[in-house]
Amino acid sequence: MNFRRIFWISSILISAIIIFWAYFWIDALFLFFIIGPLIIMGVKDIFQKKQSIKRNFPVVGRLRYFFEMIRPEIQQYFIESDTDGAPINRNDRSVIYQRAKQQIDTKPFGTQLNTYAEGYEWITHSIAPRDFNTLNHSPRILVGDERCKQPYNASVLNISAMSFGSLSGNAVEALNWGAKVGGFAHNTGEGGISPHHLKYGGDIVWQIGTGYFGARDLNGGFSSEAFVKNATHPNVKMIEVKLSQGAKPGHGGILPGKKNTPEIAAIRGVEVGTTVFSPPFHTAFSTPKELILFVEKLRDLSGGKPVGFKLCIGRKSEFLSICKAMVKLDKYPDFITVDGGEGGTGAAPAEFTNFVGMPLLDALDFVDNSLRGFGIRKQMKLIVAGKIFTGFHMLRAMALGADLCNSARAMMMSVGCIQALRCNTNDCPTGVATQDPVLIKGLVVEDKYKRAANFHKNTVESFVELMGATGLDNPSKINRTHVYRRVFMNLVKTYEEIYPTIPEGCLLDGGDVPFDYEEFLKKSSSEVFETV
Repeated sequence: MNFRRIFWISSILISAIIIFWAYFWIDALFLFFIIGPLIIMGVKDIFQKKQSIKRNFPVVGRLRYFFEMIRPEIQQYFIESDTDGAPINRNDRSVIYQRAKQQIDTKPFGTQLNTYAEGYEWITHSIAPRDFNTLNHSPRILVGDERCKQPYNASVLNISAMSFGSLSGNAVEALNWGAKVGGFAHNTGEGGISPHHLKYGGDIVWQIGTGYFGARDLNGGFSSEAFVKNATHPNVKMIEVKLSQGAKPGHGGILPGKKNTPEIAAIRGVEVGTTVFSPPFHTAFSTPKELILFVEKLRDLSGGKPVGFKLCIGRKSEFLSICKAMVKLDKYPDFITVDGGEGGTGAAPAEFTNFVGMPLLDALDFVDNSLRGFGIRKQMKLIVAGKIFTGFHMLRAMALGADLCNSARAMMMSVGCIQALRCNTNDCPTGVATQDPVLIKGLVVEDKYKRAANFHKNTVESFVELMGATGLDNPSKINRTHVYRRVFMNLVKTYEEIYPTIPEGCLLDGGDVPFDYEEFLKKSSSEVFETV
């Protein structure tokens, strides 16, 4: 069927009929207000050369692009079930929204999950659980030991790294105000400290990425003078050096040109309207030992605030190299943030999002065990990020060794994100991940900050309730035996069996090295990140 021929014949025929009809009734010409635009569209479709469907099927072919545009909404609202939505299913999204809005978050009629499916997980409850009313409803963890002059007493749940630029100013303000009210920390992301981060006085974790935004010289390198100016701000409680992130490890951050407004360009020291690619590597250091010495330098320059680094695990030998550098120098970061490869609020190439970086549970197990193997686990705190939405996700992460949890996407949802999946287009309909002033106005800071604080409070309390159900009264007592996973239909294992804890000090010289660490340990060196 030649649809173009049908279009030409029908256009001429309909036009002729209208003209003939107008001979008897002049008002019939008004039909051209309807038919005319369709004919013009069809003619443009036929003569354009970029889209084959529109060229072969004028006017009608446009429906394909319309339905393609609204496909995510159709999928989310009409097709997906409560348990299979991606990247965050509706069950988890509903819990986030309900807790943020102080609505009922209980579920009737039992679980919707298939408890006999491979991968189903649960915790071991106790016959003698703890009374929730006797537990600390807001447990905190001290980050920074005697090395720090200004240690920070952090909440067990905090806002993960999201830059002003990826998020709107209103979203940043709502999150920071919520952090202030709820008593938790707000990570700036690598885009630097903006006025929006400081407006309401919430605690800040200042992240320094490869672009050194807020701590850079005119050539884009690290500047001690610029660093000191921001690091000594009283709102800045900790400093995090970003080596890599879960959304795009090994790639460097991306700020689309549409989001690079004059305000953001001034904060970052870049050209307005350009797409900003942060380098994939740091220029302030290039070896494991230099990294640890850089962390030590930042702690001194900041006046003794806790300093650590964040990474998504890639080559295992490279993290073991960092461990060797710490042992050799006898110098340690105050914390390490482990980002899972499933992370992702930032814009990233599809290949990096889907196929680069170790998932959180595997990465956390490896990092915790590596530090234990070198006998240095107690020298620092472990912070984790990667799909932390509920109290169970927090408990599961702590079972594998985490001390604190960070959440990005759940915090975005608490202030209005609906998972429209338009974070990289500047078209976020809720005003959360856009720099469009029209869309930003839809996010009312005075309302949304309460939701961020509510979500944090209710999620931490759900974590404490779960902890009490296991018979424990302190997060430090959670271990790998408290979580079970169904690995086959008729086989269940604890996390200790799936992710066995290695002996303390076994990776040091003379230790009994586990076989699955031997090859990586041989390739590791405190002097370089990778040896052949």
